[in-house]
Amino acid sequence: MVNNNDLIGKLKQRISTSQLPQDVLGRLQDELSHVDISLRANQFGPETDRTINYINFICDLPWEKSVQDILDLQRAKQILDKNHYGLEPIKERILEYLSVLILNKQKGQLPREPILGFVGLVGSGKTSLAFSIAESLGRPIIRIPFGGLGSALQLRGESRIKAEAEPGLIMKSLKRAGVLNPVILLDELDRVTEEARNDIMGVLVELLDPEQNMAFFDHYVGFPFNLSQVLFIATANNIGNIATAVMDRIEVLEMPFYSDEQKITIGREYLLPQALDRSGIDGKLIQVDPQTWPAIVRPLGFDGGIRSLGRNIDALVRKLAKKIVEGQRGPFIVNSANLGEYLSL
Repeated sequence: MVNNNDLIGKLKQRISTSQLPQDVLGRLQDELSHVDISLRANQFGPETDRTINYINFICDLPWEKSVQDILDLQRAKQILDKNHYGLEPIKERILEYLSVLILNKQKGQLPREPILGFVGLVGSGKTSLAFSIAESLGRPIIRIPFGGLGSALQLRGESRIKAEAEPGLIMKSLKRAGVLNPVILLDELDRVTEEARNDIMGVLVELLDPEQNMAFFDHYVGFPFNLSQVLFIATANNIGNIATAVMDRIEVLEMPFYSDEQKITIGREYLLPQALDRSGIDGKLIQVDPQTWPAIVRPLGFDGGIRSLGRNIDALVRKLAKKIVEGQRGPFIVNSANLGEYLSL
């Protein structure tokens, strides 16, 4: 069990080794003094516990730490081609965007281009493109889901005056990423609750404006934080519910519908190998009859995205895994006669 002196000593060490700005350092030292007084008076209560949590959270933020970007356009192209079939105009625009980022980095400047916003149907590849951009740059990526977001305070945090106060999702994301310059995916901007939409859009304008996000203020943190090195990427199913001021800061890239032929290629060349790899199954153990792919792609009618296709393939691979664990040796041939064993058609 940690005694009071040990606790204070550990907190002092955290504060002294966290490379904090001077004003932040001064505040935390004051907070630590309050904790010390409470402990010496044997008055450890909820307020003291909240203060300790606050000190630890502030020390966990990456005030100075960033990751070195991988500025290799050819590598980025290879990653995009590896992870995404087709989408040539969108991949070309991403490479142009990264080219501008590379040139600005070489000059020590921050890019001033609008952030990329992928707009399209569920399952059209919006989120995975963001992950590929992060992989290309070698940056960690944190996804913030906006679906059902009901208050701007969830983004900006709540004042510590409230006992239940928490940091906002932006600062929590920075803590999780551990660096100043992650990719933060603002996912499904159009799906916030109607009653909170105006307030949330106001916070987004600040987040996405390079003139304002250099001093983003989270009510819980209580200090401005520089978000200018964060690479924000947005997604939406449609733009009808997104404020004009936010759209002014986003370059919309519309995701295409996938034809059945394209989805067959995506399923065969991308989704199935990935699902087999995740499940630890040797790809040589399964063969899918080419005549069976249309039924896998479209068991329940038209779907312009690939999310349903991904679910079908995952279900097929789970059935295959069960057969292997039960002792069946394969190879397994999936055809129209036995597809029902693998999918609920």
